[in-house]
Amino acid sequence: MPKMTKFLQSYGYDLILGAIAAIYVVMSPYTKVEESFNVQSMHDILYHRHRLDSYDHLEFPGVVPRTFIGAFIVSFFASPLVSFITWLGFPKIYSLVAARLVLGCIILSTLRFFRIQIRKKFGPQVESFFVLLTSLQFHFLFYCTRPLPNILALGLVNLAYGHWLKGNFYSALSFLIFSTIIFRCDVMLLLGPIGLEFLLTRSISFWKALKYCVGTAVVAVGLTISVDSIMWKKFVWPEFEVFWFNSILNRSSDWGTHSIHWYFTSALPRSLLVAYPLSLLGTVLDRRVPFLILPVLSFVILYSKLPHKELRFIISSVPMLNLSAAVAASRIYNNRKKTIWKLVNTVMLALFVISAGCTIVTFMASYNNYPSGYALKRLHQISHPANVVGEEWVHIDTFGAMNGISRFCEEAFPWRYSKEEEVVVEELRNRNFTYLVNEHPSVDGYKCLFSEEGFDRLELRRGFPPIVLVKRAKVYVHRNRKKEDHLHKKWPGC
Repeated sequence: MPKMTKFLQSYGYDLILGAIAAIYVVMSPYTKVEESFNVQSMHDILYHRHRLDSYDHLEFPGVVPRTFIGAFIVSFFASPLVSFITWLGFPKIYSLVAARLVLGCIILSTLRFFRIQIRKKFGPQVESFFVLLTSLQFHFLFYCTRPLPNILALGLVNLAYGHWLKGNFYSALSFLIFSTIIFRCDVMLLLGPIGLEFLLTRSISFWKALKYCVGTAVVAVGLTISVDSIMWKKFVWPEFEVFWFNSILNRSSDWGTHSIHWYFTSALPRSLLVAYPLSLLGTVLDRRVPFLILPVLSFVILYSKLPHKELRFIISSVPMLNLSAAVAASRIYNNRKKTIWKLVNTVMLALFVISAGCTIVTFMASYNNYPSGYALKRLHQISHPANVVGEEWVHIDTFGAMNGISRFCEEAFPWRYSKEEEVVVEELRNRNFTYLVNEHPSVDGYKCLFSEEGFDRLELRRGFPPIVLVKRAKVYVHRNRKKEDHLHKKWPGC
């Protein structure tokens, strides 16, 4: 019993955060287009191994090249689980779940390092509130298992934050440089303000910092060029090309733009919830906090200048803002018996409950946001390829590939899959595909077997529940009429 108590004291918070992240993975295993490169890379590393010509990125390279280093790290730790899953004969989607769980463990282990430094510097109560606030926020734990470049960078940023609190300023800069050069070039917007603060507070020496930074940069550049040039079969530094594409050419705007204040009026309120107002209060209640928060806020402000905005771009700011919020929550809790603070404490508790409700609603919306993955799964379940002599070809259009389908969703022979792009709808009737998974309700020469609904919007209504998730048909599965057989004659169509 004492051993169990000691274990829970050491790892109880990790189990709580890990359990929530694992629930998100199991309930929503599919991935989106933003994750496609690393997802397909992990699949190819795990299943094709040294057979580089079979890798997906050579056929579908994407707009800009990305690094394979993150996919290699996750695949290395996930490979024993994937081998066991394959030996048991389970579908490959279980391997994706395993890989995502491994990634979650890696990211949460870096968050654990940061959390331990919070306990040492601010006390166990602030640490407890930090865990509580993180648990109540949907986006951080949902994203921490998703193989995005931003999340891979987040792991190194967490380590940098931990070393910052620990007083290892040169190590903090080194982790930020690795993160910038290998995973996300935009981390330089965080590296700059933090490095400037270190210099202004005389926490570091300029020349010693320059030596450390240059040395780290050389190692990081050499690592990414060595690995990625082999994988891409050409000389390439992926993040430099990303930097050139997004920042110099400003081509990221092709994917939509938001107003300059969007991060502060939409992204941060949605991701932080109750921690958003508390994080601002924390800068007033503890004089140590402004020095930690100012560089992070500068990072968000600098990023706001880029027209194309997404919440995941600034997710690296969430852990430090949660620290500030935890400091404020701890101070409010300790003073809750005083008249004014009693009211503030009541409001804070109410916001905790509201945050939990928002997280549940957001999760339900996200659960219904991968219609293509569910559609392909359903197709596999209702079709009977064992009774078919030839191959069953499934064509997946761009919309389908972007909303839940990856190589991990594919099954073995006789299933075959095509992601051929720029095939116009009128041309499909002349192709020999058995099934279509696409966004079109009807296609000439094909019979619609079923449709899959996806999240459309939230709607406020009178009564209970006051918030309703509205879904609509987004993905359709069609069968070639030339290949109709008795197994499908009873399908009513869409």
